Amino acid sequence: MQHRELGRSGLHIAPLVLGANVFGWTADEATSFQVLDAFVAGGGNAIDTADGYSVWVPGHQGGESETIIGKWLKKRGRRDDVIIATKVGWEITPTQKGLSKDYILRTVEGSLKRLQTDYIDLYQSHKDDPTVSVQEPLEAYAQLIKDGKVRAIGASNFSAERLTQALQASEQHGLPRYETLQPLYNLYDRADFEQQLLPVVQQYGLGVIPYYGLAAGFLTGKYRSAADLQKSARGGGVGQKYLNEKGLRILQALDAVAATHNVTPAQVALAWIMAQPGLTAPIASATSVGQLQELLPALQLHLPPSDVEQLNQAST
Repeated sequence: MQHRELGRSGLHIAPLVLGANVFGWTADEATSFQVLDAFVAGGGNAIDTADGYSVWVPGHQGGESETIIGKWLKKRGRRDDVIIATKVGWEITPTQKGLSKDYILRTVEGSLKRLQTDYIDLYQSHKDDPTVSVQEPLEAYAQLIKDGKVRAIGASNFSAERLTQALQASEQHGLPRYETLQPLYNLYDRADFEQQLLPVVQQYGLGVIPYYGLAAGFLTGKYRSAADLQKSARGGGVGQKYLNEKGLRILQALDAVAATHNVTPAQVALAWIMAQPGLTAPIASATSVGQLQELLPALQLHLPPSDVEQLNQAST
């Protein structure tokens, strides 16, 4: 399996990232351990989490996902085998949010403790903070890299304008630069990234690890009618956004391409992202080993240009 570099970071990953947003939420600790074991056994090596996962669940404080990953790392002794990506900046409480230098330098300690590690491979700004300059978080990251607590940095949910400004600030002030971008991108959600952000990441040579690679599960094909929306906790939101003429047209194209390769729609949807220019690896989560084992064959699925074009046309 060919690994891909995250920007110019020197970090190389398999072209599928395991999303850990479900750990401690819809996947308990034991199940999460099984999913992590299966992912690494299947050739995966990059795990994406955040200090805010899963603060949206009643009774949760954030950090639940990092805590589970930390326990797994300690129990399995796999720290050197995996790339750990986490994030800072999401609102956990009204006073725990943002990208001020002081907040980042304090908050990273909690992530390191929960992850039971001395360093984070990829530390990402979870969302832009318009209350601080683009330079301020970079100064915090420079300190963390100097201290050996962070190897590389990335941005998530940034506009093209603010991302460009941050990259320019890195050049002008000799600060570390964002090596990756984590945007919303999949067969359904294409326009914003392709029109606004793709030119920036290609100009600066950033890696791209999009989240919602399967559109919150819609592109697996399990939501095809209003009745299907009861199948999971995310069903209501999925139906509201994706269950429409465009969504069904995309599913039809996925079904057709999947049938020609004897694979699943989910595998095709992820392979389509991997085939896009400028895209490094989609992020996909799994709440069971069975779900994960459906995703892993995407790593070996190489779509011919005709299939890519068929999917492009259906999702335009």
